[in-house]
Amino acid sequence: MLIAADKFKGSLTAVEVAERVTSGLRRAAPGVRVEALPVADGGDGTVDAAVAAGFERREVVVSGPLGAPLTAAFALRGTAAVVEMAEASGLQHLPPGVFAPLTATTYGTGELIRAALDAGARTVVFGVGGSATTDGGAGMLAALGARFLDEDGDPLADGGGPLRELATADLSGLDPRIADTEFVLASDVDNPLTGPKGAPAVYGPQKGASKEDVETLDAALAHYARVLEGAIGPKAAEYALSPGAGAAGGIGYGALVGLGAGFRPGIEVMLDVLGFAAALATADLVITGEGSLDAQTLHGKAPAGVAAAARARGKRVVAVCGRRTLDDATLATAGISRAYALTDLEPDPRLCIANAGPLLEQTAERLAARELRH
Repeated sequence: MLIAADKFKGSLTAVEVAERVTSGLRRAAPGVRVEALPVADGGDGTVDAAVAAGFERREVVVSGPLGAPLTAAFALRGTAAVVEMAEASGLQHLPPGVFAPLTATTYGTGELIRAALDAGARTVVFGVGGSATTDGGAGMLAALGARFLDEDGDPLADGGGPLRELATADLSGLDPRIADTEFVLASDVDNPLTGPKGAPAVYGPQKGASKEDVETLDAALAHYARVLEGAIGPKAAEYALSPGAGAAGGIGYGALVGLGAGFRPGIEVMLDVLGFAAALATADLVITGEGSLDAQTLHGKAPAGVAAAARARGKRVVAVCGRRTLDDATLATAGISRAYALTDLEPDPRLCIANAGPLLEQTAERLAARELRH
């Protein structure tokens, strides 16, 4: 059995999910051979998944989304690095109940990328998601040497809101190592930068943005793209409409424009990085999953990516989850033959979250009892 599940957000990391499922399987079937390959789709948990697959964890002090220093990590193996923007600029770094939709910055993510370059990385998988920011990646690019100035020639303040005052964008000072490095933008969303499906409209409210804030940020990011178009040419406008530009508060746009990144669905990238194909070759059954199997699962989330890759190799897939809103037929179309939810054992969601570990072990026992009969 190959366990290739994502985190149960708010309760268990992907590594902990794999440990609990392994424990439950072995309790039910002591002789079963289990391989664990925790996965991620580019969002929070991506570095941990890479480390679990053999990458080295490297830590560095960077600026958090509100500017205060924090310790963030990236993963390194040879000249390949996995950088997760949530490590530096994620929502988890904001105090409880505090949001800063107009002023949160991705500057620390740029510092994290620079640290990866300093460590010798020449291929960077850049996982984006879970951000506290909507600054179009301007902070990240500033940390890497870009200059964003107002009409008086002064550097702009942090965040997406001040981009309304942007008069000059100069990318000529970007770290020269960027040109010799391959950047892969790994994301589970394909939104453009602005508009009804853009970063502010779709994801701004999750970061505390009011309706007025969303309008401000959308106009500011549109202005940012126009100024960059004047600085580097029409490709800046093309990138603003590209899939992934709106990922993680528009940091996807900054990666496309400033890092020359190529966009790929995050789970596809991570399965390659983690060596999923080799692990899959010897598997009889694949166990995937995440906290909630719902409509979003079908749009680039880890379980759908794992199931698609496994189905292409003729492997059967089942899923574990905290809860599910997808019926059996819908799961089957995604390549998942059966799903086991914690809410089958404990209907109260709060208790499910509080006792996710033990419940997941019991769920894995149920899974083994049923699936090993096949």
